Amino acid sequence: MKYTSKIIINLPREEVIKKLDNAENMKHWQRGLIAYEQQDGTPGQPGAKMKLDYQIGKRKLSMIETVIENNFPNKFHTTYDAKGVHNIQRNFFNIVDENTTEWVSESEFQFQGFGMKLMGWLMPGAFKKQSMKYLNDFKNFAEKGESVAQ
Repeated sequence: MKYTSKIIINLPREEVIKKLDNAENMKHWQRGLIAYEQQDGTPGQPGAKMKLDYQIGKRKLSMIETVIENNFPNKFHTTYDAKGVHNIQRNFFNIVDENTTEWVSESEFQFQGFGMKLMGWLMPGAFKKQSMKYLNDFKNFAEKGESVAQ
């Protein structure tokens, strides 16, 4: 399953990248994030791995983020691996004008196992909705300082 999400952030690209490229800020825009831990490599550099732990309702979810390409401020590509799911994220940060940035996020989900493949086929809207929720939460954090941290 592949799709693209976009959002306009009313900040200069340099400010957007500064807030995005700080792991301490993730808790403010990634709902449910309870912990993260650098596993391997230099943070933010290709090959670096970080374990992310989430609490989503009563369910706990762990995934490994691997940096594929870091060409900030233009683009940042990663993969996320969790049980039954491999997610490729290609993120592009375009200057609209000196005070406005467009974040374009291309998502590709590869599912393993019948159950996960079925969920991806039956519920693509849930994945798209979650991607937009993260983008909107980041926008609100970056522009207004609003945090989703509990």
